[in-house]
Amino acid sequence: MKRWYLYPFSLGYHLVTGLRNTFYSWGIFSSTKFKTPIINVGNLSVGGSGKSPMVMYLAELLSKHFRTGVLSRGYGRVTKGYGITNYDSNYKTVGDEAMQLFERFRNRFVIGVSEERVPGAKKIIADMDLDVLILDDAYQHRAINPGFNILMTDYNDPYFKDFLLPAGDLRESRSGKKRAQIIMVSKCPDQLTDEKKQYYISRIKPQHYQKVFFSSIGYDEQVYSHDKSLPDNNLGYYDILLITGIANPKPLLDHLSRFSQRVKHLKFKDHHNFSDQDIQHILKEYKKLGEYKLILTTEKDYVRLKTFDYLRDLVYYWPINVNIDKKEEFNQIVLDYVRKH
Repeated sequence: MKRWYLYPFSLGYHLVTGLRNTFYSWGIFSSTKFKTPIINVGNLSVGGSGKSPMVMYLAELLSKHFRTGVLSRGYGRVTKGYGITNYDSNYKTVGDEAMQLFERFRNRFVIGVSEERVPGAKKIIADMDLDVLILDDAYQHRAINPGFNILMTDYNDPYFKDFLLPAGDLRESRSGKKRAQIIMVSKCPDQLTDEKKQYYISRIKPQHYQKVFFSSIGYDEQVYSHDKSLPDNNLGYYDILLITGIANPKPLLDHLSRFSQRVKHLKFKDHHNFSDQDIQHILKEYKKLGEYKLILTTEKDYVRLKTFDYLRDLVYYWPINVNIDKKEEFNQIVLDYVRKH
């Protein structure tokens, strides 16, 4: 959303963030570089651009070849400091994104949280003897100098059409894209023409060291509860109460519309911490639906909603993955970076 009346304030924001980035580039502000390969997944804007599915994709890919770790800030948790996600963790202690990773992959790779990225990265690399570390959403965290940056930008809201906060949604100027080795245009439509790809590449204007890739969201063919699953083509038989607490639920709504038109959507803010009052409201809306009904949510929201006992048997979640155009080329670039370093 563009807020032109706030443009004068964006000039001040541009001055502050521009000076900060310049000081890091000139070495006035120190930036820690690690011997262990570090891959950072981030974006220029606030809100969802597909970072979480990309982190999952990278962790699954790299863990087949290397001892892999993921470090996130642990947004929304009530704890502080460094921690490792394990079977005793929940979204309150490590954040919903770390918990989502653990619920899906268990012990395939190490998942850590730390709001202080430099000491957190040092500790997880040393304690867990990692071959590679993935940073989740640390593009503006310049205190770490990652060896490899993947910049995500939403196909429907690309950074090159956006403006700095508060007039737009950019956290830093568009020139920040120069720090990336890969620019991933995410959430693309399934049938993306070569002409559209060339248009985006011409607007991105990649440097000689940068590659542009395109990806789309892929939904599982099943939705899952804690003890059962349901084929997606059976969703049309149900009245659905959709619960979302993510930045951009539109792709999920669009996909769900292929299977059912009987959908009631309750939208909460990103990383929403559901209260007992929220749950009572959800149950009230659920009771209004027909005889055959279910509650559907995202995988990230599920790790929060399932902690309420009276919802556990009612809620299903829909896992997503990322589908990358020219996947083999992308994989090779990432694997070659880690092997080289």
